[in-house]
Amino acid sequence: MLTICGLFAFSISAVCGGGAGLILIPILKTVVPASQVPAALSVGTASSSLSRIAVFRSHINWKIVARFVPPALPAVWLGAWLLKFFNPLYLELILGAFLVSNLTMLFKKDGEPAAGQLPMIGLSVIGAAAGFVSGLTGAVGLLFNRFYLRYGMSKEQIVATRAANEILLHIIKLALYASFGLLTARGMGFGALIAGSAIISSWAMKWVLPRISPGLFRRIGYIAMVVSGLTLFGGAVTRLGRENVRYISFTPISGGVQTQVQWRQGFFTLEFEIDEGPEVEVKTSLDKLDEQKQQLARKLGAGSEKMIIEEVFGIGKHYHELYVFRAGSVEKFNI
Repeated sequence: MLTICGLFAFSISAVCGGGAGLILIPILKTVVPASQVPAALSVGTASSSLSRIAVFRSHINWKIVARFVPPALPAVWLGAWLLKFFNPLYLELILGAFLVSNLTMLFKKDGEPAAGQLPMIGLSVIGAAAGFVSGLTGAVGLLFNRFYLRYGMSKEQIVATRAANEILLHIIKLALYASFGLLTARGMGFGALIAGSAIISSWAMKWVLPRISPGLFRRIGYIAMVVSGLTLFGGAVTRLGRENVRYISFTPISGGVQTQVQWRQGFFTLEFEIDEGPEVEVKTSLDKLDEQKQQLARKLGAGSEKMIIEEVFGIGKHYHELYVFRAGSVEKFNI
């Protein structure tokens, strides 16, 4: 199953210039622990880059490689090192949103790239960013597709130059993952399955790529970015919810709906009323109020059995609600 998915992902990648890694991240997370996904993925993507260099080596833009690779090397170490402490799901949320932002490019005529090229210092900044993201997630391809497209390179140059930029990063990542104990035999096994698919797609690209027009190539690239972004963002949201949401409920209220959510140890309420708009309510304690509100709350709750205080955030408003439980009834005050 993974081999078939890998062949499909790298076949799509062969047409749009990248993105197989981002497509395979959610699939790999079903068979190996999240911390081992970048290492397993790097085995396959390294094989893909190496085979693409072999096929398109005459099209490599070495000027870009010389500016891109040096700053990427220390950044990839930082990303791989942070993988031991940082949950990559939060980064996936950001990357997914970034990829979806390319939706506007689909409405440009013939999928044309943005005007203008990056200055040389911009290449170094992009290289550092690519190295960091690649070290932390194991994938980088489509994230920087827009950079390659706006630089005015041909289809073959984009494929070849990206492969040359990334091959050294993949090799360094694998060494770092191994030293950090993240490259296991199981991860290597799944990575090898992906590698086989990557090599097949690279050789097929030699005949497919010349038959695709530059405009279609750019448009397919942007479509792939948006689709990958939606997949990445949606998958990250789902897993974050599964790992952190302990309780959720929906209750109809007068003129709207109330949602209660327990996130880890925290508890908050989201209310939406047609006449008042959305509000978020978060439980708080008496000592978190200022002195004036503390005095008012004590006065209102004098002799009560229990008090609950919620901090309310809305559009253009911020206040506290006090619930006083007394003699089997509940009183509500805005303070």
